[in-house]
Amino acid sequence: MPSSPLLPAVQLSTLERDFINHFQGNFPLCQRPFQAIAKTLGSSENELIDIVNKLEQQKILTRFGPLYDAEKLGGGLTLAAISVPIERYDIVTEQVNSFPEVAHNYRREHELNMWFVLATDKPANIKSTILAIQQKTNLKVYNFPKLEEFYIGLWLHMYEDNTVMTVPVPEKPVSKKGHLIIDDIDRKLVSITQAGLAITPSPYQTVADHVGICEDEVLQRMQQLLNSNIIRRIGAVPNHYKLGLHANGMTVWDVDKKKLKAMGNLIGQLDFVSHCYQRPQHLPLWSYNLFAMVHGHDKNEVEDKVQQIKALLAENCNKHETLFSTAILKKTGMRLAA
Repeated sequence: MPSSPLLPAVQLSTLERDFINHFQGNFPLCQRPFQAIAKTLGSSENELIDIVNKLEQQKILTRFGPLYDAEKLGGGLTLAAISVPIERYDIVTEQVNSFPEVAHNYRREHELNMWFVLATDKPANIKSTILAIQQKTNLKVYNFPKLEEFYIGLWLHMYEDNTVMTVPVPEKPVSKKGHLIIDDIDRKLVSITQAGLAITPSPYQTVADHVGICEDEVLQRMQQLLNSNIIRRIGAVPNHYKLGLHANGMTVWDVDKKKLKAMGNLIGQLDFVSHCYQRPQHLPLWSYNLFAMVHGHDKNEVEDKVQQIKALLAENCNKHETLFSTAILKKTGMRLAA
């Protein structure tokens, strides 16, 4: 049986819970989006704006705005890891985090004890950034690019007792439009919004003022980016640690290559898996080729979920490990230049 969930450090009001539950995506593309949402939540525009500002100031939200797909923007994205001597850990953390291409960085329990995400303007810059990090740290960087994506999407649901669970990301309508070719205005729009939207009555007008176009064009362009999946979704990004999901387990599996795609699609459908990818092996140190991110209130809950994955993989898996994160070293999100 799963362990009892731990209550989060914060207690949320009904309005705060409703906003988080319903608007981790689906934030409206219209002139007064908070006004439109307030009507559905039984609130006022000003009250809702105050609430969202408070959630962000208290770091209950890590950010608020569009989530972009770096690869669909023509950029590069990869996961990398280093084995850092304990006595050098603080120094190497500073060295790695000094690179603007490092979007996220976590300390994890493993011989490879530092894991970070790199996002670059061009795919070719991934290799040069890795080489630069190796030169600066004098440590080997192991590159784990995504070979196949089976699922990505972390959506949290808060209950009345303020406990939290991961749930599947609501599906958005499938666009029948072809590939979108972005121009310089789109890139400037991405550059301005990738850190988040202003929490004001007219956030898209603020974007328009910075880009130098009218608000209607901002709305039209962002809708095109959303339709093309360059924007994955627009909304609140909750801090799962603050809300009570204290255990973050990167589960890794050595899966039979002939069954890898089928197993990846199967594991990716589990409600509690937020990311599921095929990534390369680095033998002999690293034999794992399937990565699945699992969140829980504590390690016991994560381990219960790991056992469910193990049962599904059965004889198709040779071995596995769970790498728990013990510290967030950096978390800024993707930053691409205009």
